[in-house]
Amino acid sequence: MKEASEMLDLVLLVDDDDTTNYLNKRLLTDMKVSREIRVLKNGREAIDYLSKACGEKPEAGFKCPDLIFLDIKMPMMDGFEFLEEYQRKGLDAGDHVIILMLTSSASFYDLERIKSFKKVKKHFSKALTNHDVKEILAEFFQNRKN
Repeated sequence: MKEASEMLDLVLLVDDDDTTNYLNKRLLTDMKVSREIRVLKNGREAIDYLSKACGEKPEAGFKCPDLIFLDIKMPMMDGFEFLEEYQRKGLDAGDHVIILMLTSSASFYDLERIKSFKKVKKHFSKALTNHDVKEILAEFFQNRKN
């Protein structure tokens, strides 16, 4: 069991698929990865949240996430549109947030396009597995101290 000090503060799941969100949230909760896991249904909701949470003066009740799982294909604003807006608004200025893409069918074009966004560290197939989460924690958060 993880000690509370080893847990992440906030993980955002940005995906329009309810089943994927349910499975990923349950896995992350069971593995005690984060104190809070918040689900947002599209890139627009995520930009609105991050604008309130990750600016110079975060609004009350909003905190900047440690980790974002971002779906590529969503209505209103897809993952790539989110990343473009994230950069345009300067929300990527801090090195704090790790962004990982989730996809159910990654085309070669999508995988190549992901490489153009420095903040995106990797991509994973939906839904996350226990192995994926352990790999993510080991690679990006092993030296984390709260």
